[in-house]
Amino acid sequence: MSDGRLSVFKTYKLYVGGKFPRSESGRVYEVNDSKGTWLANAPQSSRKDARDAVVAARKAFGGWSGATAYNRGQILYRVAEMLEGRREQFVREVAEAEGLSKSKAAAVVDAAVDRWVWYAGWTDKIGQIVGGANPVAGPFLNLSTPEPTGVVAVLAPQESSFLGLVSVIAPVIATGNTAVVVASADAPLPALSLGEVLATSDLPGGVVNILSGRTAELAAPLASHQDVNAIDLTGADAGLAKELEIAAADNLKRTLRPQTVDWSADPGTHRLTAFLETKTVWHPTGALGASGSSY
Repeated sequence: MSDGRLSVFKTYKLYVGGKFPRSESGRVYEVNDSKGTWLANAPQSSRKDARDAVVAARKAFGGWSGATAYNRGQILYRVAEMLEGRREQFVREVAEAEGLSKSKAAAVVDAAVDRWVWYAGWTDKIGQIVGGANPVAGPFLNLSTPEPTGVVAVLAPQESSFLGLVSVIAPVIATGNTAVVVASADAPLPALSLGEVLATSDLPGGVVNILSGRTAELAAPLASHQDVNAIDLTGADAGLAKELEIAAADNLKRTLRPQTVDWSADPGTHRLTAFLETKTVWHPTGALGASGSSY
């Protein structure tokens, strides 16, 4: 009986504001595996989709940035749990997307899950690394604390459809930012499936928004958008990156330039600190008596 079943093909959708819309343009494009075999039709997002994603990210920013770092860590760990539960699906999608054997794809997926756990652990510790009390000459003290930059546009790496993707999304949201992510143009399916994982975790809608389509078409409106505070150009080639940097300068966006990255290596903390601002608060001190002691 099973031989006579019709195949049920998956419909991949965008992930914006905690929901799964199709592109407002109605466009799709074919996604093929490394051998050119058709895998699925993915939504080809438009400029309007990009603007909608920014609106969703801005709406979610207040609640997410205002959550405790410990709570953000719990939520990121929950994402890792959900990924672990869908391991087989991602192994298949990564193998098809990147032309890897099943065993190598499994290693990539395991590394991606571990990467989520890594950043989950950093949420309530990064403040101790980049913040602190500062020595001041005078009857004052001041404290410097890191704060999230805001809405971050993230161009996911083209060649690493899952481990690289996780490695650019997790640090952005771990520090309290919200993200608009442009998935790998040729291998967007793992990213679109990640949206399904995020939707079934405790991550509030709008914290991460995932778009698929042509990177240059989507990156241009994001780089020039006045309500985007920062942009990660990892997935842009040299020519596109230069154009986007010029556009991003119009509202002084923080910009992380593309660089060659070994995604399997220790990620360090530089992506955590790339989209943080430092707030310094001054406090007066006062004498506690005739002895001249102070606090």
